[in-house]
Amino acid sequence: MSGATDSTAQRMDACLREKLQPGTLEVLDESAQHAGHVGADDSGFGTHFRVRIASPLFTGKSRVARHRLVYDALQEFLAQGVHALAIETLD
Repeated sequence: MSGATDSTAQRMDACLREKLQPGTLEVLDESAQHAGHVGADDSGFGTHFRVRIASPLFTGKSRVARHRLVYDALQEFLAQGVHALAIETLD
């Protein structure tokens, strides 16, 4: 990953760790796989991400409610240009 990719992914990781206290967390920049797609830029990073996360805050919540927690935690990134966010919540 490039430095800019690391920066966005690392900031997203830190944000999720602070807000959702996950036991498991992966933030993957998949932007290069989406080159030429809507929302992708020429850099190949920083626009399309996948998050795999397990959090004690998910206990008893539906899949939709779990995804909402992740979207809410990452709202500043979405507002700043993250185009796509794939979320995998784990038990």
